[in-house]
Amino acid sequence: MDATLLAQILDSVDDHIVFCDADHVIRYMNAPARARYAGKPAEVGRSIFDCHTDESNAMIVEVSERLRAGEDEVCISESETSRAYMRAVRSADGAYLGYWERHEPARR
Repeated sequence: MDATLLAQILDSVDDHIVFCDADHVIRYMNAPARARYAGKPAEVGRSIFDCHTDESNAMIVEVSERLRAGEDEVCISESETSRAYMRAVRSADGAYLGYWERHEPARR
């Protein structure tokens, strides 16, 4: 699949999607994520740790290790209005490549 087409598909999703590599560097943000984080330290090429508190960063590391160890998706926060998840991304041979962070409004 062409990378431009894939980006267009991901940009059409309403949820904010942020992909980080195994070293926690932001490698992709879809259009809703770019709009939400415009002017903030969440940018492609920067560490995800630049835009979170120390407590959140510790949770990201812990969840990333769970994903690396084999879990597929972990809900990292939930409120009456929204949920956030981290989901593993793996190569065809199962190697851990990183994770994507997805925020979605709570569905009623």
